[in-house]
Amino acid sequence: MSLAQISLISLAAAILAGQLLRVNVGVVALATAWLVGHYLAGMPVGAVLAGVPIGLVNMLLGVTLLFGLAQLNGTLDWLARRAVGLARGRGGLIPPIFFGLALVLAAIGPGNIAAVVLLAPIAMRMGARVGAGALLMTLMLANGANAGAFSPLAPTGIIANGLIADLGYALDPWRDVFLPSLLVQAALAALGWLIGGGPATMRRTASAMPADDPPDAPPGRAQWVTLAAIACLICGVLLFDADIGFLAISLSVVVAAIERVDTEDLLHRLPWDIILMVAGVSTLVAILDATGGLDLLTTLLARGADRGSITALLAFVAGLFSVVSSSSGVVMPSFIPLVPGLITKLGGGDPVALVSAINVGSHVVDVSPLSTLGAVCIAHAAGEDRARLFHRLLLWGLAMAVVGAAVCAALFGSWPAA
Repeated sequence: MSLAQISLISLAAAILAGQLLRVNVGVVALATAWLVGHYLAGMPVGAVLAGVPIGLVNMLLGVTLLFGLAQLNGTLDWLARRAVGLARGRGGLIPPIFFGLALVLAAIGPGNIAAVVLLAPIAMRMGARVGAGALLMTLMLANGANAGAFSPLAPTGIIANGLIADLGYALDPWRDVFLPSLLVQAALAALGWLIGGGPATMRRTASAMPADDPPDAPPGRAQWVTLAAIACLICGVLLFDADIGFLAISLSVVVAAIERVDTEDLLHRLPWDIILMVAGVSTLVAILDATGGLDLLTTLLARGADRGSITALLAFVAGLFSVVSSSSGVVMPSFIPLVPGLITKLGGGDPVALVSAINVGSHVVDVSPLSTLGAVCIAHAAGEDRARLFHRLLLWGLAMAVVGAAVCAALFGSWPAA
């Protein structure tokens, strides 16, 4: 067995072992990268460590630190409650409002998981009051959060753009990465609204907030300081091309100092699991690149598709992997590095189309109850048959692997070569 084959098998084994043993895949991937890279490929330990994406880790740490502060001091919760008030008693607006709210919250920095965790308790109760079932509200939240997930300010977008930059591509983060996912997720949300009973809610009414919720309070100093920091982050990145990681860390230091935040509590809230997964899997993929494993995988994929069908194949395979593993922490770091090799072996292709197929395919299935987004929504589905909801969401998520492949074939399959 060649070293390329061993390294490719090691990636699959690391992902499988992480799921079966309930151990963070990043930890398994780091151990595997050391064993394969140092002992089998003869690479110095320093060369193995060179595959750790320090810049990407720094960006993820900074953004999640700042928005961890925003969640800890109630700023995000205050924004969510203010946005729900826009319904003004019109029950039919509740599902679309939560789609838009999840989109905006995910896009400005917290990311898709944080947006759903924040909104699910309110969304499920509001949905029940206007007769919007848990299935409909889950589809609105998950698709909305994923529609905003690829913003250059959000963790998933940071991961995608970091991986793309490592490949040497100069793709526009808004037009080429964020927009394709936004359009597909919005279309799927509209489909979910129709199938999930959205039209039936249009004539219903509800109060702005559930009765057992505390009344809204005006924002205090902590909220204003945090909102100012978020505004500075957005302006700094968009207008002055500041490094988002260091800027977010610096702003976090300012907010924490002004508000005398319990930093130990804050650090415990950071998504270290996702950060570790991205670091570990990216390091192992770098070993695959050095040992020929990536070239072998691209050869296998190229044999099963041509330039017209490769986007559908990528979206389908990425979707299947994503059902049982992290979309941004495992699937994207494993698949996006394949793009240059696929373009070479297929005799051309558009990197935007291939990257979009991976991004879309890996995230359209996230409504599955096996994913964090679906699981959080089920946990807050009070008054519903959760077993029935589990099976409906599982069927929807699995179906999205096929739907995502079809959508990517339709949207990206005929794109010209770059």
